[in-house]
Amino acid sequence: MEYKCEPKDKKGCPEKARVLSALLLAVGLILAGFFPGWYYYRSKVNANFVTVKGLSEKEVKANLGIWNIRYVVTNNDLSAAQQEISRQKSVIYKFLGAQGITAEEISEGRIETNDIMANPYRSGNDSGARFIVSQNIIVRSADVDKIDDALRKTGDLVAQGIILDTQYSSPVAYLFTDINAVKPAMLEEATKNAAAAAAEFAKSSNSRVGRIKRASQGVFSILPREQRPDASETQSIDKTVRVVSTVEYWLE
Repeated sequence: MEYKCEPKDKKGCPEKARVLSALLLAVGLILAGFFPGWYYYRSKVNANFVTVKGLSEKEVKANLGIWNIRYVVTNNDLSAAQQEISRQKSVIYKFLGAQGITAEEISEGRIETNDIMANPYRSGNDSGARFIVSQNIIVRSADVDKIDDALRKTGDLVAQGIILDTQYSSPVAYLFTDINAVKPAMLEEATKNAAAAAAEFAKSSNSRVGRIKRASQGVFSILPREQRPDASETQSIDKTVRVVSTVEYWLE
């Protein structure tokens, strides 16, 4: 802004110009201080948010049991070993039927035959049986209690000369396959718990919870209900489904 002196006011013109310049400078300094301060205030408000976690847990029961029955026969005569493996299979089928397990719930693996004499790495003084014949019978059932009861009675098979091989893994696995059916309600509960945690934080910090800034649902995990050091989820019929949601809320 430029101040022009009138011809009749030549004497007071320099003084008025100095006053006007001083006023403009003062206004400029005020605005220069206001706008950076205003932007700083807005940035501080936008940086105020809280990160909270919401937990949801649900107890469930396995809805699928898989039982791998592996039985082994040894003999120096291959024909005798094959006859014995056939006899044992009949005994196992009869045992399973007595436990209420149907034919539709049973499947067979192929018979495996191992000739010790054909092993180039065998010990030279090996005096054990030459042939090892084995087979797997697999039971799959939604009635996990039925499988669990039958598993506890396998001593009856041992009493009839049947050797069950469980050397490398547990013979049974209990699974929960309906995870998608429980996800929506659990996510809703986890989000509500996160919101409650954010509200508690806002109360203690004299602020108010605003909109959600960011949310992450987390990973669903299935755990054995009894948390023991040696507990395995697949060995437990009763399980706990767990999810932790992470939510960021703006604070106002």
